[in-house]
Amino acid sequence: MATQGKEEEHQHSGDNQQATNQADVGWMGAIQQQYRRIKENAETYPYVWGSYIVVYGGFGLWFAYRWRKLRRTEDRVRVLQERLRKLVEAEESASSKVAESSTVGEKAPTSSDKSKI
Repeated sequence: MATQGKEEEHQHSGDNQQATNQADVGWMGAIQQQYRRIKENAETYPYVWGSYIVVYGGFGLWFAYRWRKLRRTEDRVRVLQERLRKLVEAEESASSKVAESSTVGEKAPTSSDKSKI
């Protein structure tokens, strides 16, 4: 009797596996089956999965921190470049105005003229 119960249980579980295999056709079925296997493994070995989460989560946080710091540095460099570009443009326009005024009016005093004054 005990062996008959085990045989029926084994046959019943085999029927369930066949039913699930037939139901697990396609992408969704494969994904669900993979999820079930991972879930069973995580329940069997919780410390291993916990260590994976700690290690790879730590790497993820570190990479996110470095990425954000790099982006902030790039933003600061862009702002400084823009300010420098504006200063150069202002200086060029000021020097061109001085050059225009010297060509239109009297010529600008040279260093020898300045020493005479």
